Amino acid sequence: MQVHTTIASLRAARAHAGRVAFVPTMGNLHDGHIALVREAARHADTVIASIFVNRLQFGPREDFDKYPRTFEADREKLAAAGVAHLFAPTEAAMYPQPQSYHVDPDPGQASILEGACRPGHFRGVATVVLKLFNIVEPEAALFGKKDYQQFMVLRNMARELALPIEIIAGETVRAADGLALSSRNGYLTASERAEAPRLYRQLAAIAAAVRQGARDHAGLEAAAIAELERHGWRPDYLSVRRRADLQAPRQPDETLVVLAAARLGTTRLIDNIEI
Repeated sequence: MQVHTTIASLRAARAHAGRVAFVPTMGNLHDGHIALVREAARHADTVIASIFVNRLQFGPREDFDKYPRTFEADREKLAAAGVAHLFAPTEAAMYPQPQSYHVDPDPGQASILEGACRPGHFRGVATVVLKLFNIVEPEAALFGKKDYQQFMVLRNMARELALPIEIIAGETVRAADGLALSSRNGYLTASERAEAPRLYRQLAAIAAAVRQGARDHAGLEAAAIAELERHGWRPDYLSVRRRADLQAPRQPDETLVVLAAARLGTTRLIDNIEI
């Protein structure tokens, strides 16, 4: 695996890479990321991954400097998974001057749910991803469904801007007890880790009820939130939405997803299940 720290070096390598599938990351990798890499290999001649901790998507109360950087371990995992080229730019390489041009996603899709909790987050995500797309020029790019709203925003960005890139969703990878794999899981204490799968169980119960014909989404959501709160969680949201744009369902035949974000101790966990 070749490691590139400059845009010029990556572009030179990409010129001879054939069809490229791209997996952008912020590092601190787990098996969910590696599953995306392995899926990427099915869609291209060459897999390119990136590791870049993007300051633009961090809010004022989110500590950019404390985000875990585990580059050597990440590099070994990516090489073992078959990545041909790793783009690991410095902040100066990505932002040689302050970024004054940005991608502003549709507020109706980017200011709800995660966007309501983290104002400006998806503006930062969309801006850096479009910049990475322009650098790597992939034919396909893969994003995990665990960050469902992020996937939706980026898929819609690619479609509306007519980017010649296939946006591919990777299924959420879970531990044996159902907990979605996340870099944040490492912050959980032993007792919190034992409690953490409750979030998935509540989502699964709602999904099962809706599949069986339940239409009182508000009642299901309220009951699940109350159950989490009884066990020490602090939910930010738990909601049944349309998959296409994460708006409230309006028709009985729409495809749906139930999404949640909640704090357990000091750790904020997110998860979702398609219905």
